[in-house]
Amino acid sequence: MDFTAALEGDGWTQGPDVTSDGRTMATAKYENIVRSHRPEQHVRRSRPLGTSTSHNGGYPGANSPSAMGNGDARLPGNRHPGVPDLAASTEKRPTSDLPEKSPVENEKPPQSTTHEGLFQNAPGQDEESGGRTSEDSLAPSQSKQPQYTPDGKRIITEEECYDALGYSWPSWKKWMLLSSIFAVQMSMNFNTSVYPSAVEPLSEHFEVSEQAVRAGQCAFLVLYAFGCELWAPWSEEFGRWPILQCSLFLVNIWQILAALAPNFGSIIVARALGGLSSAGGSVTLGMVADLYQPEDQDWAVAFVVLSSVGGTSIGPIVGGPIKKFLPWHWNFWIQLIFGVTVQVVHFFMPESRATILMDREAKRRRKSGEDPNIYGPNEVKNPRISWEEVGVTWIRPFEMFLREPIVLSCSLLSGFSDALIFTFQEGFTPVFKQWGFGTLELAWAFIPIIIGYLIAYVSYFPWIIRDSRITKAKGPDYLPPEHRLKWLLYLAPLETIGLFGFAWTSLGPPQVHWIAPMIFSCLIAIANYGIYMSTISYMLAAYGPYSASATGGNGFARDLLAGIAALYSTPLYTNIAPNGLHLEYASTILACLAFVVTMPVYLIYWKGPWLREKSKFAQSLAADRKAKGGHRVAEATKEQLEPHNL
Repeated sequence: MDFTAALEGDGWTQGPDVTSDGRTMATAKYENIVRSHRPEQHVRRSRPLGTSTSHNGGYPGANSPSAMGNGDARLPGNRHPGVPDLAASTEKRPTSDLPEKSPVENEKPPQSTTHEGLFQNAPGQDEESGGRTSEDSLAPSQSKQPQYTPDGKRIITEEECYDALGYSWPSWKKWMLLSSIFAVQMSMNFNTSVYPSAVEPLSEHFEVSEQAVRAGQCAFLVLYAFGCELWAPWSEEFGRWPILQCSLFLVNIWQILAALAPNFGSIIVARALGGLSSAGGSVTLGMVADLYQPEDQDWAVAFVVLSSVGGTSIGPIVGGPIKKFLPWHWNFWIQLIFGVTVQVVHFFMPESRATILMDREAKRRRKSGEDPNIYGPNEVKNPRISWEEVGVTWIRPFEMFLREPIVLSCSLLSGFSDALIFTFQEGFTPVFKQWGFGTLELAWAFIPIIIGYLIAYVSYFPWIIRDSRITKAKGPDYLPPEHRLKWLLYLAPLETIGLFGFAWTSLGPPQVHWIAPMIFSCLIAIANYGIYMSTISYMLAAYGPYSASATGGNGFARDLLAGIAALYSTPLYTNIAPNGLHLEYASTILACLAFVVTMPVYLIYWKGPWLREKSKFAQSLAADRKAKGGHRVAEATKEQLEPHNL
């Protein structure tokens, strides 16, 4: 029964019942709905003293013996005779579906909440959730009505403090934070790509094979993959700022261990710990979701993605001069200097995580006396996080990677593409040595890759501008999430074309000029940027506040496969092309793999709606955004994160 029917047909407007203070029951109920803000007021004023509430809605005293054991005769649905069950009636239909009649009919009573962590109405609890079905429970209403804990604490909502959240920050403040993120991401990816320049010096100093030294690169990248997954969800629980500061501090500590390593084993340990301590793009991209609604985020995503791919290309360019002019220790000292600099810059940046800002706003209002009973979403959790939640927090990114079709398909596409790039870059040394390139010239050979990334970055501008105009004119939901993949349909083939072109221009002099393979490497970079940018943008749109965990799967695949590639890349070129002959064969194999790997782009574009239908998590968050008028939700409910809903 809806609220309008309750007013018109259950004796509310016409019934003769009179309360103990002389008011009609309809008058008492109406005044209660309009004026009361605390649930206990609603309960006490709407009934004669000693009677119980009409429903078990989590109000203080709702479950007490005095409330339940008065011997009152009840109608089905746990109601007093003649009194409608407001909770059941209002929860069955979203507010937007109610007919627009009079102001009286459109008033709504406060929504109650229960507290086992504030998430009681999980799927399967239909009777306790006011008669809602499991499907209704999967998309909880984002009502603007206040919510309460069993002990009467009011929980602040996004709508009440929207001006304090990152979405409402001025542009200069957002881009100040994004610029610091750009530097952080550049530093972390620089650490992965500058190390190969130290392979020969480390091999000579510690008297180990060059292939053994490459294990340090593999250890860093593989552990980096797990580090992204492990750090990301903690940033959602405790905020982005402390997690990034902790990550940067630990990475810098391990750089000192590597620079002062007495033996090669210490190098491997330091690299492994450095990779595990790196929070990576999953956290930095999650910060984009803190600052922008889905329809406005593409400028920021493109900027942060540029920092990620750019860091992997700047490493070889800087590594060449380090290798030529400095001892091997400086490979790690340079990483440390870069890392400390960006940590200091980030130290002065603000927190952006919505739930943390909501906690702070609630504390400010209590301290100022504006509302002494208001609390943030994390403040009412008791305990803040349990060991069970610790396990769920760690498992969540892996669960999403394995069971969310969107995360799995996009992550594998991006991961295989990144592995191909790392493998292809290992071919630079044998290929360009045919033209007599030395250490510095080999470093400069990576400049076309940087140019390719910049071209790809700029190429997204017209699409972003066009999409922004469309969404502003026709609404944020007019363009489906798959539209974010459209430009990738044209860029993805450049990876296959570029690898084939690089392969068959690697013949050396006098047949080919050295500029030819550089041009094709530029095309490969354009495609790699497009794959990363479009898949990340797609997942950010689908998963909103939990995009850090979702994009963690993308980072996991990219870094894991790139780490494995570090071991086989050089042998691939040296064994297939002994004595520098037939180098084109190895790159041709990579080109064939690229053709296969990029095919899912088109499947995801055309079958994306079907994939999202298979994702309960994505569908639930989308329903929440729709209920909020297209705005991004700050936090998913507990039942959305349960394994059976992923």
